Amino acid sequence: MHELSLVDLGESGELSWRESALCAQTDPEAFFPEKGGSTREAKRVCQACSVRGECLEYALTHDERFGIWGGLSERERRKLRRRAV
Repeated sequence: MHELSLVDLGESGELSWRESALCAQTDPEAFFPEKGGSTREAKRVCQACSVRGECLEYALTHDERFGIWGGLSERERRKLRRRAV
């Protein structure tokens, strides 16, 4: 399982948005469901999150392949990348 430490900030502070992320206050299992598992709860949390854009940008920039980031699944992020090319 891929797990992200939301409180581990980079020296440059580039990850400081994570301090405000609602997922930091939620069960991380919801954001990394088993294959075929529901993403509904994670996406619901993302919809209300004030740093959703920063989260999605991070995932796209760092080619995150697992989990829900910025309200999108890995498949949805892949489609978004293809449209941008």
